[in-house]
Amino acid sequence: MISRLNLNASLTETDSIGLFRLFLLILNLNSVTMPMCGGLSEPMDADDKIHKICETLKPHAEQRAGKTFEVFTAKSYSRQVVAGTNYFIKVHVGGDDHVHLRVYKKLPCYGGDLELSAMQQSKSHQDPIEYF
Repeated sequence: MISRLNLNASLTETDSIGLFRLFLLILNLNSVTMPMCGGLSEPMDADDKIHKICETLKPHAEQRAGKTFEVFTAKSYSRQVVAGTNYFIKVHVGGDDHVHLRVYKKLPCYGGDLELSAMQQSKSHQDPIEYF
């Protein structure tokens, strides 16, 4: 049997402090920055995983751009969790030139394949990584 809460009962000072601490804990947990499903993460420096993705997709980027890149170095990226993962990667392609890649990585249950979904050219080092 479920007991009923007595709303007329007064809280002791200890109870009030405990509830206040619980409130602060909940408030603090809500302010923790975590990737939101569907939201774009904050930009991060490219790591080995991102460099390998770029190495794999370089021929596809060159085909889409219609030229060969002598330099193709990932600099930074953001991530978007969807039914798989979208990577938005800033890639240095020589001189002051950069491109932005949107790479989709399928879930492992669907093969985990990589796909170059979109590419933006004529970007600079200062251009922010944004959804496209």
